[in-house]
Amino acid sequence: MSPQIVLCRLMHIADIFQRDTTTISFEFFPPRTDEAWEALYNRISDFESLRPSFVSVTYGAGGSTRQHTHDLVVRLHNKTTLDPIPHLTCIGHSSSEIDEILNRYAEAGMSNILALHGDPPQDMIEYDRAQDAFRYAIDLVQFIRSFNESGRHADPRGFGIGVAGFPEGHPLTPNRLTQMDHLKAKVEAGADYVCTQMFFDNNEFYDWAERCELAGITVPLVAGIMPIMSIAGMKRMSELAAGTRFPAKLLRGIYRRQDDLDAVRQFGIHWATEQCRDLLDRKVSGIHFYTLNRSDATKQIYKALGAKDSAALR
Repeated sequence: MSPQIVLCRLMHIADIFQRDTTTISFEFFPPRTDEAWEALYNRISDFESLRPSFVSVTYGAGGSTRQHTHDLVVRLHNKTTLDPIPHLTCIGHSSSEIDEILNRYAEAGMSNILALHGDPPQDMIEYDRAQDAFRYAIDLVQFIRSFNESGRHADPRGFGIGVAGFPEGHPLTPNRLTQMDHLKAKVEAGADYVCTQMFFDNNEFYDWAERCELAGITVPLVAGIMPIMSIAGMKRMSELAAGTRFPAKLLRGIYRRQDDLDAVRQFGIHWATEQCRDLLDRKVSGIHFYTLNRSDATKQIYKALGAKDSAALR
């Protein structure tokens, strides 16, 4: 007989930040094949043992991947001790569809949503955004806030709302002053916290955090960390997260080891570990690991930091 799973009560993000001095969280994506689903669930116990503050689940632009997001979120809630936060994007939705999704999540007991702009489907390069009900993430934040005010969520506060931040700038908004205005507007519209895109130079994050403070943004800022596992993976990162800067010192270390795949991987983990060590020393509000559904690198970072679980990092 398998051991009984003791489920945690899902918490509003405001309560999570009040409970945890520094939140430690992981990001998963919904697998596309049965084999990948099985592989992820075989690793879930590894992630559970690290006792994260919460986990988030990405959201695709296509219909099937969107359903997979819901399925993964509900399964994590029902079958594990993890506290899942689903992503939700503006792309390809009517207001009635978003309302239905929010209602489903409320009925399933979800406490939080990460509201994002999102990217058009890769196979629809000329996708026309004019047909979407939500052009920008702030529109989605405002809609979720209206849902919260309707009283259809069991928590009187409704969903906790997260939004994305871009320490190195957003490719669609080159003007950094305008970009900060957009972020402040999302927070004023109802966002409870900001989770950043991955970055590899902590100074970029600290400068951005100071600019947030100057702009009057006082919600928690969560730092996004992704260990580099290979040169090919690094190149994919640069394509998926346009504008990400790879410091010369990082590139030098990677390319010096390019003939040894394991050495590249270990250097990438070491770099991410030192980023985390520095962020923790600076009392960051949270660290969010982009795991790519693999637990080994994250576990190595914990070990290098001398921590058996997230509680030891706070």
